[in-house]
Amino acid sequence: MGKLFSKNKGPKHQAQGFDSIEGGMKSRSNRHEESRHGKYDAGVPAEIHAGNGPVHSDSVVSLAKIQPGLCVSGSKDKTIVLYDYHNHRLEDRWTGHDREITKVCYGIHCRGVFSASRDKTVKLWHRGHASPIREFNRHELVVSAIDLNNDNSLLCSGSRDNTLKLWDVETGQFLRENKTSRNLVTDVKFVADSHLLVQTGEDKEVRLFDTRTMSITHNFPRKQYIQMCCDVSPDGNYCLTCSNGFGGNGCEATLWDLRSLQIIQEYHGHSEALESCIFLPSPGDRPLLATSSRDCSVRVWDQNSRACIAQCTISCSGPLTSLIAYEDNSICVSSFNEGIHELKLYPSEGRLVQRTRF
Repeated sequence: MGKLFSKNKGPKHQAQGFDSIEGGMKSRSNRHEESRHGKYDAGVPAEIHAGNGPVHSDSVVSLAKIQPGLCVSGSKDKTIVLYDYHNHRLEDRWTGHDREITKVCYGIHCRGVFSASRDKTVKLWHRGHASPIREFNRHELVVSAIDLNNDNSLLCSGSRDNTLKLWDVETGQFLRENKTSRNLVTDVKFVADSHLLVQTGEDKEVRLFDTRTMSITHNFPRKQYIQMCCDVSPDGNYCLTCSNGFGGNGCEATLWDLRSLQIIQEYHGHSEALESCIFLPSPGDRPLLATSSRDCSVRVWDQNSRACIAQCTISCSGPLTSLIAYEDNSICVSSFNEGIHELKLYPSEGRLVQRTRF
């Protein structure tokens, strides 16, 4: 697929991706679980391991998942960090944006980290390279959302300039865009095995786009408050969004059916605006969701019954801004004041406990 994805490059320009970490992480993760099994899995840890201090010097605003033990984070300190939270080790740090980071995402096939910024650009980073591999630069205002399709061939970026732009990842070529009046984009997600995108905005709308034309195919009924974030289930059947609000009003998550184009469920319980919502990689017949809020809490919900099955409040954290989750029931959440926390979910016991802060 061209130079960007080629593994066999000369040593001077070798793009290692994350190969050098992934191999070692498997064995290190096993040692981590063995050494900590008694301490953590038997109950609430005696104390939260704070590693070697926070990895960022300012608020952390976005997280991206790679594999258990590895977390990519973007911060208002203008840096992107790759951190091994099992072994409390900083693996890489990228600098190069002129202003704060707004979103990060990871491409498993291209082995690259993408970062969006208030400097109006999106940059692509590779492991072992201090400078960005590629820059996507056509927005006129803050880039507020980014996502990759399943095979990492397409990147979508959304901005406060009222546009969604589609890019060819391998070449960096701008493909097409949609510009809709007053559509200040807050988040965007590709729908698996389709030509669809879901997008949320400050106009309280949730929209579906056809990536082949970047035309709007459906507008869901407008919500009462700004839609802050969205996620799409792995099967592509559902979309989850969360709302701005205050004093419990509007502080909700909403489950949308992408087939019938209807609201299925709403999840109430947070007292302040929700900043992030995700589908958890839940095994079995009990699908779970997670939300984080400006009320300093993370809640885990039963998707079908709407019951909150577990919650964790992180005192003095400030707004909890972003969530990622792994198949080992670890959840990472970023915050304004307290860096990043790793949580452990015990779904059968209804417990969500703090393990690590970094």
